[in-house]
Amino acid sequence: MSNFDWDDFRIFLAAARTQSGLEASHLLKMSQSTVSRRLGKLEKEVGSKLFDRSAQGLRLTTAGHHLFEHAEKLESTLSVIESQVSQGDRMELSGEIRIGATEAFGTFFLMPHLSHFCQRHQAVSMDVLPLPRSLNISKREVDTSIALDRPRTNSFVTRKLGDYRLLPYATPEYLERHPPIRRVEDFQDHRWIDFVDDLLFSPQQFHLHKWSSSLQRCLRSTSVVAQAQAVKAGLGIAVIPCFLGSVTDNLVPILPDKVDITRSLWLVAPPERRELARIRALWDYVRDIAELNADYLDGKTTEMSWLK
Repeated sequence: MSNFDWDDFRIFLAAARTQSGLEASHLLKMSQSTVSRRLGKLEKEVGSKLFDRSAQGLRLTTAGHHLFEHAEKLESTLSVIESQVSQGDRMELSGEIRIGATEAFGTFFLMPHLSHFCQRHQAVSMDVLPLPRSLNISKREVDTSIALDRPRTNSFVTRKLGDYRLLPYATPEYLERHPPIRRVEDFQDHRWIDFVDDLLFSPQQFHLHKWSSSLQRCLRSTSVVAQAQAVKAGLGIAVIPCFLGSVTDNLVPILPDKVDITRSLWLVAPPERRELARIRALWDYVRDIAELNADYLDGKTTEMSWLK
């Protein structure tokens, strides 16, 4: 392997983590044929078959598993080198960042603020993945993420970002057409919108039947944004984050003084990625905006605040 090419190992790692040449090509922003060709080139150079290929995707062979362990160590070493080289140039951050977040938080809170971060650091390019599922940091789907669950393993750097509040929301028109709600017990007479039970991606997701098992659900969705749209259409009531309810037209919170549902958000990153100057700068920025908007996330105000 005298003709060492790190890009081949980068492609190998992406294919091993995604278990798919197509997904690896999307992740690396190159064609699937290029991924296939470079993997074949690497196998020829190491003299071993690295993947078993089938209609179900790519599976590492024994030799592939051995190479994967060494390639990950090399990736971590290169990340540390990059971090140490760029530490002294905080004002001219550059490179790519891929950050994941829960769907609503990523779309309605994080994205508006990250546009300001990108304006400050124009040499940084960013992929933002606000998805209704958990993102796998171990497989390098993202460099860092904002998650509902605190990782149980110590192999990641983890910091609490803050808490946010959820409340029941409905339209004024829906409330006028249905029995009045003066106390929590009055919720029994109403139509509810909730998550799909067997497709919850986190124990920390709000689940209507864990909150009150007697409430009747008329619609379920894996997307809290879709739930908010169903509420906006007048179908019923849903418990959604205040930062989403406050920006969705014609929604009003119900019994805000009597309902108290809070969840926590966590910043998570592999240690070698966390040490990159651009990731550290992003963490500092995200923690600052969360602290600045603590009342907004808690539903005490409907006005978002911005860093100057």
